[in-house]
Amino acid sequence: MLDFPNAKINLGLLVTEKRSDGFHNLESCFYPVRWCDALEIVPADAEVFTMSGLPVPGNPDTNLCLKAYKLLQQSFELPPVHMHLHKAIPMGAGLGGGSADAAFVLKQLNSLFELNLSEEQLENYARQLGSDCAFFIRNKPVIAVEKGDVFKPVELDLSGYTCVIVYPGIHITTAEAYGNIIPKKPSCGIEMYLKQDVQVWKEVLKNDFEEALFPRYPELAGIKEQLYSAGADYASMTGSGSAIYGLFRNEPDNLIFPGHYLLWRGLL
Repeated sequence: MLDFPNAKINLGLLVTEKRSDGFHNLESCFYPVRWCDALEIVPADAEVFTMSGLPVPGNPDTNLCLKAYKLLQQSFELPPVHMHLHKAIPMGAGLGGGSADAAFVLKQLNSLFELNLSEEQLENYARQLGSDCAFFIRNKPVIAVEKGDVFKPVELDLSGYTCVIVYPGIHITTAEAYGNIIPKKPSCGIEMYLKQDVQVWKEVLKNDFEEALFPRYPELAGIKEQLYSAGADYASMTGSGSAIYGLFRNEPDNLIFPGHYLLWRGLL
């Protein structure tokens, strides 16, 4: 079976409080985009996991795809499989690529071996793998709260907008991103801001990590400004960075970035 795990962007991201378990509560809108990895799973005589594309740091044996397979294996007698992951979504970018890969493994295994797990059951498995992993089970826009793993559907349609995502090759760890964050309760929920015109979002829809990370990485602020100068209705960092995206009503034709940047553009 061949699938294409997709990325997501955050439309606003508020870090609202520090939890007693060491995590943080947040509020954000997760929105799927079509920047995709490729994932293939086939039955095999022995368990094999291979990768291609962008290099993935760390031990392959700890990859979230394998963790997803082993998680289901605890509940079901899964036969060996050969999984191949081709990485196109950059890591440490705030795009959720690793979480998407793991979620798509769960969905593929559910279909391949006819496990008959519901979407709700798949989400519960996914929550054990990562805070935003469960989002990619249904893969529809949501307001995410608590650790980013509790969802409320949201009526939001950005079809027709061109999204440009710029990744400058800066890998920001979760620990670094949260290290300079001061949680605060918002005066207004993100869902209220999303009801306004996209052109208004620039003034009201914020990602708290920008304030924490832009002084350390001024290059990121420069990318955001360049997207606005090119005509974006709205631009923001996604997740805890370091990818920056812009939403354009018209296809931009005056964007020039250094050759080592990774760029993706496509309709939402």
